Amino acid sequence: MNKRKIKAPFLIINPKSYIYGKESLELAKVADQLAKEYNIDVMFTAQLVDIPAIVQHTSQLIVTAQHMDGIVPGRGMGHVLPEALKHAGVAAVVLNHAERPLTLANLDKAMRRADELGIITIVCADSVAQCKAVAQLKPDVIICEPTSLIGTGHTSDDSYILETNEAVKAIDSSILIIQAAGVSTGDDVYRVITQGADGSGGTSGILNAPNRKEKILEMIKALKRTEKERIELS
Repeated sequence: MNKRKIKAPFLIINPKSYIYGKESLELAKVADQLAKEYNIDVMFTAQLVDIPAIVQHTSQLIVTAQHMDGIVPGRGMGHVLPEALKHAGVAAVVLNHAERPLTLANLDKAMRRADELGIITIVCADSVAQCKAVAQLKPDVIICEPTSLIGTGHTSDDSYILETNEAVKAIDSSILIIQAAGVSTGDDVYRVITQGADGSGGTSGILNAPNRKEKILEMIKALKRTEKERIELS
């Protein structure tokens, strides 16, 4: 089944479990409006129960589930069924986040089910070795992110960014890479994209901002700046 194509550079907004309901929907609407205005792909992760409302009230966002299990319809009490996500309008799923890790076997099962249903796979990895291992499974996107930096406001150093980018692209150049550890400003976004990442974004950097819309806009403008510079150099 065909998956939605992702255009780089792109943004991911990952509210995790910090917001839900009306607050999550309003932020999704803001992100959707900016995605349209600036013609940029924006992934927005949401609580499972909020996904149908977000799908209904947005048109540009890549609505993303925060987890999925590699099960088929039938037994699986308490698990997240891929078909249910697809039916709700989910276009992508984050797998193996540090706060929801999976065994290699379960990760592989979930990825295969996502592929069957045309759901974009966004898989998290920590070290360079993990990034290499995950790349062998052929996800659509890898989030290269040291667990120790999540939510700290400290971004990955240059060597980590370059090593993980090169490691993944050497295995499969079609895999898109997100570098987002500790990203909280437009300058952070600009830096990781100019160092070879395809996308960036964050959680606390956006949710803790005095004005969330302005923070998202700041990050989008940084992405557009890199896009303009690439065109000028080509």
